[in-house]
Amino acid sequence: MPRFATARQRTPLILERLELHYPHATCSLNWRTPWELLVATMLSAQCTDERVNLVTPALFERFPDAAAAAAVSSSEVEPYVKSTGFFRNKAKNIVSASQLLIERHGGAVPASMEELLELPGVARKTANVVLAHAFGINAGVTVDTHVRRLSNRLGLTRQSEPRQIEPDLMKLVPQPEWENFSIRLIFHGRAICNARKPLCAGCPLADLCPSHPDHGPSGRRRAPPFTR
Repeated sequence: MPRFATARQRTPLILERLELHYPHATCSLNWRTPWELLVATMLSAQCTDERVNLVTPALFERFPDAAAAAAVSSSEVEPYVKSTGFFRNKAKNIVSASQLLIERHGGAVPASMEELLELPGVARKTANVVLAHAFGINAGVTVDTHVRRLSNRLGLTRQSEPRQIEPDLMKLVPQPEWENFSIRLIFHGRAICNARKPLCAGCPLADLCPSHPDHGPSGRRRAPPFTR
C-alpha cells in the first residue's frame, strides 16, 4: 500500500488492527441502568473515567434513579460529584435532566438522539454513549479527547471540533462499527498514542499513520493528508 494511501483506503485496516489489539474494549464507566450511564457520562466531561467510577457508587446509592435526583436541589448532589471538576454545573445538570426525565418520559431515559439532546448537560458525545451502550443504537461516533487527537493524527479528518470531526468519521467507518471504533481508539490513545509522548515505535498502526515520525523529513511530523 502507498505510504500515504487515502483515508478511505486506510480505515478498514485501522479498524482491523484496533479490533485485533483491543478485542474486548468496552465502555470504562461502571453502570447498571440507562440512567446511571447517562449520569456517569455527564460526569466524565473534563474528568477521567477512573475518577467517575470512584464517585458514582455513593452517588447512585443516594440517588438510585431520576426520581430521587429530581426531588432535591443541586446543592445536595454537589458533595457527591465535587472531585469530578465543574461540580456545581454538573450537579445542576443532573438535577435538571432528572426533572425533565420525570416530566416528559416518566423517569425513563429516552432511546433517541433528539430527546437526549433536550436534556440539560447532554451533548452528542453523551447521547452517543448512552444510545450505543444502553440501547445498542449506533447513532453516531463518540468523539472525546482521544478520538479527536487520534483521528487527526491518523489523517482521518482535518477538523478540530468534535461536531465537525464526527461526520467525517461517520463517512469513513461502517455504521455498525461506529461505537466500537470510538472505544478502541480511546483504548489506543490511553495505551500508546498519548497526547504528550506517543509510543510510535511500538504502535500497531505505524505504517498506516501519516503522523508517524518515519513519514516526515528528518523525523519531523508533517500534517497528514486528507483525501477520501
